[in-house]
Amino acid sequence: MSKCGVTATQFKLYPGESLIVKGTIISGCKEFEINLGKDCENLVLHFNARFDCKGDWNTVVCNSRKDSAWQGEERPPDFPFHPNCEVEITFSLTDDGIRVKTEGSEEIVFPNRLGLNMIDYLAVDGDFRIKSVTFP
Repeated sequence: MSKCGVTATQFKLYPGESLIVKGTIISGCKEFEINLGKDCENLVLHFNARFDCKGDWNTVVCNSRKDSAWQGEERPPDFPFHPNCEVEITFSLTDDGIRVKTEGSEEIVFPNRLGLNMIDYLAVDGDFRIKSVTFP
């Protein structure tokens, strides 16, 4: 992965609240990921957009990680991303999951497998130049 990452902690996102990640997908992008959870070992959502990576082409892979162990992957049907484009991704925490919305695609609903009632860890990495993280 490219070393373009950003990590934020201790911001306390509760059910009913959202955060928006805005950035630019870098030319020649192989992949980028946005991770939300308690810490890097406990992720309620690992959102990985793979352009050409790990045997996948134009695929979004969603997963969770509990005590460093990956859970089962889910692969939504839409892939709304393009290199050299700005993107805005909204993550909303609900009582039972995470809702992910990007322009031009169906909303993804990923279950809260860890049962977290607060998210206070965000990490963005890969071929993605982050512009802002907002809490509307």
